Amino acid sequence: MEILEKILGNASRIKIMRLFLLNKSKGFKNKDIVKRSLVNSSTVRSELNLLSSVGFVKKKSSISLDWYFNYSFKYASEFEDLLVRSDSLNRETILNIFRKAGRLKLLILSGAFIKNNDSRVDLLIVGDKLKRGKIDEGIKKLEAEMGVELVYAVFEIKEFIYRLSMYDKLVRDILDFDNEIVFQAKELSTQTLKKS
Repeated sequence: MEILEKILGNASRIKIMRLFLLNKSKGFKNKDIVKRSLVNSSTVRSELNLLSSVGFVKKKSSISLDWYFNYSFKYASEFEDLLVRSDSLNRETILNIFRKAGRLKLLILSGAFIKNNDSRVDLLIVGDKLKRGKIDEGIKKLEAEMGVELVYAVFEIKEFIYRLSMYDKLVRDILDFDNEIVFQAKELSTQTLKKS
């Protein structure tokens, strides 16, 4: 994200642009953009004015309070390649966000993280003494960075192992299809995950 910040000016603009690129058909009020991007309202206003002046976003009418992506924006595909299709989130950063949430045993990325729209879940978190508040806080931070709402599953280690042994469909869907293991504790060997 650092390189993009330097090129495009700041992280707030990147978050807002990503939000519109990933939700092209949706309209957003200023307060929705503030909530989804975790950018303060005065910055959102100034960034929307700038993005509107170059034709990236527009209002459907002068009465409308909703901002929309401008489909006729000249460089739409180039910005989509740069901001959406590029891998801008550091895996170590993602891991550090969830290490603070308890004793992490397994962290698997799928779906939005690996550009697979068919996945049921974007993130699987397994651990002991997990703090739901910290996890939710981390998810909101990632959603703001990525511009999409994430679907995630959280399990205590005992429940995960039980579900694994019962061939739980959600767990199998995550493990059997495209994914990226960011962290795996020794007690959860790759063999254990594959065999069950």
